[in-house]
Amino acid sequence: MLDTIKEKLTELEKDNKIKILYACESGSRAWGFPSPDSDFDVRFIYARTTRDYLNIHEIKDVVDLPVNEVLDIGGWDIKKALKLFLKSNGPLYEWLQSPIIYKDDVGFGDELRGLMPKYLSLRAAGNHYLSMAFNTVNNDLKDDDVKIKRYFYALRSALSCKWITEKQTVPPMEFGKLRLLVDDKDFQSSINELLKVKSVSNEKTLVKHSPTLDKWLNEALSNCKELLGEMPANHQPADELNEIFRKFILS
Repeated sequence: MLDTIKEKLTELEKDNKIKILYACESGSRAWGFPSPDSDFDVRFIYARTTRDYLNIHEIKDVVDLPVNEVLDIGGWDIKKALKLFLKSNGPLYEWLQSPIIYKDDVGFGDELRGLMPKYLSLRAAGNHYLSMAFNTVNNDLKDDDVKIKRYFYALRSALSCKWITEKQTVPPMEFGKLRLLVDDKDFQSSINELLKVKSVSNEKTLVKHSPTLDKWLNEALSNCKELLGEMPANHQPADELNEIFRKFILS
């Protein structure tokens, strides 16, 4: 599959006259809780030529391929990505920490990773994860039987928010690192059981509620909501990001 992904990225470059600066895995395979039938969620950041950006019309800032059961490949223009980086966009900060990287041979990823601690807004990032967790709990975990992957979505978002309120740093992408925040044997045992089921089940598998995990989610989200009100906003000038933009667009 690695060769197929790299071939598809090369095709996208040729067909769209772009240069892919960074490409990674962004979904459950990178988070650390894939199912046997999990697709590959490939995300990338690309650049066009200087001439393309000197245009009175707005240029397309997203490039993707039709999604199928195996591959979901899409990317953002560098200008769009840097604007979102300035706003502490959660998915983008995750992409830059992905443990599965398909392309990063021009130093673009390293430059942005180096700036993440400076540009991260704890309040913005925390509210992003809090909103995701609340939406998943309220919309996807209401029934007696729930999709196991939605449980993990809620837990990962809540743990990311907890990381921000407690450590006040960029939360890691991987679920295995996030779960270490919780020093509770029942919680960890429940997570282990869910991981065992998910590792041998398809994406649509339903499970019963875990009282332990439900209780933890409710308490964690309530606590995070209270603490986020005290988190500082962070508004950095875009100077360094402008320099990165100028450096990596194509001549």
